[in-house]
Amino acid sequence: MENSGKESKYFRAKARVAEIKKFYNSLFSSLFTIALVAGINYYVNEWRYPWFLWVVLGLGISLVFKGFKVFGYNSLFGKNWEQRKIKEFLEQEEQNERWK
Repeated sequence: MENSGKESKYFRAKARVAEIKKFYNSLFSSLFTIALVAGINYYVNEWRYPWFLWVVLGLGISLVFKGFKVFGYNSLFGKNWEQRKIKEFLEQEEQNERWK
């Protein structure tokens, strides 16, 4: 029984490392894309209209949400929230059963 607990912890840790690795791959590919698009923007109109900033904004927003998900800053709808809501609904159901 103790062995299966260690194995499940190992697989959870391995999955978390894979998520973090995927995030960093996204980060580096986004930086490469931004550099490429900025270079094209400079080549085409020499910063008269810096349209590459729209790409930076889109990729930045995407990376922020991915980072929140991967590093656990999702306090609004995280696992703790799920547990609290389940407990709340069970307590409400229990209260309704008492008064019937």
